[in-house]
Parts: sequence; structure tokens; C-alpha cells
Amino acid sequence: MRLDKYLKVSRLIKRRTVANEACDAGRVLINDKVAKAGANVREGDIIEIQFGSRNIKVQVTSVQENARKEEAAAMYTVLEA
Repeated sequence: MRLDKYLKVSRLIKRRTVANEACDAGRVLINDKVAKAGANVREGDIIEIQFGSRNIKVQVTSVQENARKEEAAAMYTVLEA
């Protein structure tokens, strides 16, 4: 699945356009490498997002095309907040 779509479906970022902008600005890393919006996300990947002065680091536990709000949090495990 594309990174921007994963960030939206998992609700780490609310909108796909915002996820695209974060990727274009170099604020999203997959496995310690700067990632483009079209990068492929797989189970086990570690995603790090920089929100201003805050960072969040998560490990992908599942990849689903769509998820309800209750299921979205189960798509990742928070490593650092």
C-alpha cells in the first residue's frame, strides 16, 4: 500500500493531502530513510513522522485497504511518542 494512503487509513494523519505534504517535506521516514508518498508500506516497517517539535515512531502490524475508527489503532504499534 502507498505510504500516504496507509497514513490516512491508519489515522496517523487525518487527510491524504496532508500526508502527501508531510512526505514531500521529508518529515516521514520508513526504516530510517526519507520516504516519498508513493513508497510501499509492508508489515514490520517502522514509520517515523515529525509533527513540528513532536516525533512519533510506529511499527506497522497490518496493512488494510480500509478500516473503521476502532480498527485503525490496531494497524500499528507505537514505539515512541
